[in-house]
Amino acid sequence: MRIHSVSINNFRGIRCATICLPAHAVLIGDNNTGKSSVLEAIDLVLGPDRLSRRPPVDEHDFFEGRYLPPAVEAADQRFVAPVNAGDTPPADAAPPRIEIEVTITDLSEEQLARFGGSIEWLNTVDGTLFTEATPAGIDAAAINAALRVTFIGRYDPDEDDFTGITYFTRSLTEDDTPTPFRKNDKQHCGFLFLRSLRTGSRALSLEHGSLLDIILRLKEIRPRLWEGTLEALSTLDVAGAPEMGISGVLESVNASLKKYVPREWGAQPQLRVSSLTREHLRKVITAFIATGNGDHAAPFYRQGTGTINMLVLALLSQIAEDKQNVIFAMEEVETAIPPYAQKRIVHELRKLAAQSIITSHSPYVLEEFSLDETVILSRTDQGVLSQSSITLPDSVKHKRYRQDFRTKFCEGLLARRVLIAEGDSEATALPVVARRLSDLNPTAYTSIEALGITIVNAKTETQIADLGKLYAGLGKRVFALCDLQTEVAQQAIEAEVEHLFMHPEKGIEELVLKNTISEAMIRFSKSLAWPQHLAAKHAGADVNMKDALMDYFQWSKGNWGIADFLAQCSEAEIPLWFRQTCARLRELCDPPPAPPAAGPATGSDGDDFDVLAGL
Repeated sequence: MRIHSVSINNFRGIRCATICLPAHAVLIGDNNTGKSSVLEAIDLVLGPDRLSRRPPVDEHDFFEGRYLPPAVEAADQRFVAPVNAGDTPPADAAPPRIEIEVTITDLSEEQLARFGGSIEWLNTVDGTLFTEATPAGIDAAAINAALRVTFIGRYDPDEDDFTGITYFTRSLTEDDTPTPFRKNDKQHCGFLFLRSLRTGSRALSLEHGSLLDIILRLKEIRPRLWEGTLEALSTLDVAGAPEMGISGVLESVNASLKKYVPREWGAQPQLRVSSLTREHLRKVITAFIATGNGDHAAPFYRQGTGTINMLVLALLSQIAEDKQNVIFAMEEVETAIPPYAQKRIVHELRKLAAQSIITSHSPYVLEEFSLDETVILSRTDQGVLSQSSITLPDSVKHKRYRQDFRTKFCEGLLARRVLIAEGDSEATALPVVARRLSDLNPTAYTSIEALGITIVNAKTETQIADLGKLYAGLGKRVFALCDLQTEVAQQAIEAEVEHLFMHPEKGIEELVLKNTISEAMIRFSKSLAWPQHLAAKHAGADVNMKDALMDYFQWSKGNWGIADFLAQCSEAEIPLWFRQTCARLRELCDPPPAPPAAGPATGSDGDDFDVLAGL
């Protein structure tokens, strides 16, 4: 069993999306793209315990927080009414609702038997349903049995509350009354979701829906500990021993009590365990685990973050082993986990689950997934979420992609904005100079990191255009930085990137040394531990500082030589081209807000302002 696709409408930051998933998938993209929302949407549809929360959705689960009918919304002061009278929505317009549809394929024999009346036939190549009246057509290799399930969340004005129900999708259009897809139906789908914020506080407790409770139910084990435990606790006098010093105080309270009320009203106060119910025991009973090599044990949830993550994963893997045919979703595999353990987790998930869907920002995790298993997500300002796949340009062979993944490709895949630098010096210098300018003059400049830009080192000018095409094709905003190019090469790069920053020199060393001042060069020279061969070459009082630093920059290329020089410059000492580039990047990535529209010169708004001013 696996999820073939998920369609999302009006959920959180996603206005609309249709995502197709491979058998094992890693969802990547910049923060706040919608990766977690996709997993949460699937959990609303397939998670057996998700809808036990009341209400199942709230205001913030609706796109832009809009859950009221348009006519009501327009009249509400929190929302802006239409400008023209003709734009006013009809009074009977349907209220917004969350709709999430999940299509499941590769169903087991047991699932086919259970959901037989709701099974449809899906063309897994183009995603269309097979509806022809030719039974033999379903024997085609691309046609597979599928189950579609839809969650619908809405606001109920009569109850002044939010509702959420999951249905068999087919019944929504073919039946007079839609058929709910209930909790026991979801349990036959085996969807397990491990969120990024996992404290483990409930994992090894006996609360309903905890991981331990799920394991016990799967193994059909019914703990018979309640009656004996409750009876023992009911007779336990917590502070009855005189040496504890509390019994005397309680006796004084009892003596005072007798002065005011008859005995049958209450007497003999004692300290005992309260809330002696099964439900309370489920919440307070938890596993203790030894810490270190000693005998001391601490509650499960008080272990280290990495230990908790691994123990929670171990519990989920136990569930997966017992259920066999499961879909495993996990956020941020790498949280508090060293690289070797991250890889082990990925391998175990692929073995345990029929399908694994994870999100990650770790290169050690991402490199374990092939190109067709990597799903790049991007979202527009209007809430349209889309997916892209990686198509390598001709100049980037698959072997090189794998070899350079951590150092060249990974950061760009995870970012929303990418700046492709020609070589080592450019890749190290620009972030340093932007950070320096931001510290010196924050009103005019912003660091590369604060602008959300990732620097990708192309290593050579011939790779800039191809890498630009690669990242632009994945929905990234792409910029480039390079030395002076031929007209043909410049046009090739500009065709693939949003903006090219090309300086007028043949090398960045020349750009820096021709456009700074001698005081900055002398100061930097005195701070250096010159290598012996350069110290001997440029010894003497008649040393040409530009020539000496040119040799040093060439020698330290790729070792932050130019970056170190720029980091000690004042704003005026930094070459103008760098200052203009940093200012332009800020304009492109963080433009100033548009000025507010001018209010009416007269009318009620102006009158109200005059009244307030008079007060």
